[in-house]
Amino acid sequence: MGAVDCHCHLAAPEFRGDIESVLEEAKKCKVLALVVVAEYREDFEKIIQLSERYPGFVFPCLGIHPVQSSPTGNDRSVTLKIFVQDLDEALPLIELYKDRLLAIGEVGLDFTPRFASTDEQKEGQRQVLIKQIQLAKQLDLPLNVHSRSAGRPTINLLKEQGAERVLLHAFDGKPSVAMEGVKAGYFFSIPPSIIRSEQQKLVKQLPLENICLETDSPALGPEKQVRNEPKNVFIAAEYIAKIKGILVEEVIGITTQNAQKLFPKLNNFL
Repeated sequence: MGAVDCHCHLAAPEFRGDIESVLEEAKKCKVLALVVVAEYREDFEKIIQLSERYPGFVFPCLGIHPVQSSPTGNDRSVTLKIFVQDLDEALPLIELYKDRLLAIGEVGLDFTPRFASTDEQKEGQRQVLIKQIQLAKQLDLPLNVHSRSAGRPTINLLKEQGAERVLLHAFDGKPSVAMEGVKAGYFFSIPPSIIRSEQQKLVKQLPLENICLETDSPALGPEKQVRNEPKNVFIAAEYIAKIKGILVEEVIGITTQNAQKLFPKLNNFL
């Protein structure tokens, strides 16, 4: 029985030297599919190329993350101006590969104070997210969503904009806020870092029918400061099973079904 990693960053520089062996190891461990998300415009071509080298295994998602790097090397909150510049370059690529894209992502809100401490910065992120929600609706694609320190604002905005197929990855908001997402039919993906995180409280309350698996590789692994890999998706499954008092096979089976519901294009391959 295999699992789907619904959110990972395989275009990250941490995988530059050995991406082939990382993917082969994931296959050996019975990972069925890798949903690879972008953060920056520069990731787009790398992700498309990876999906072409591993068809039916690597599935691309293209989108602009709410935190972007700056010329000085410091990360900063995305602005509508930055986004429009990136989007002008990205749209032809998105249009070209729209039939192969699994989702628009990684998109969302990040209200971590060092990135978004002002109302202007937060509003800029909201406007960028709205544009990408509209793009997803136009292309009839799901959204792969980031919501750090912004659980309630993200869910509220998604609902206001009529987003229906949504994955909220590594959700760090209150379980009560997450349940508003559950009512809207949204899914929540759980990374291996659950073994050491507050997400344990979230998993206790989330229905299994709204849970997916992810690694967020190379981040959010079982050990801090150690590169995470897609094969570790099973660590998340095992811990969810432990929390819920059910068999790990049940977790893997239902989360894979959930991934297929959320990302219908997977049904052509799994």
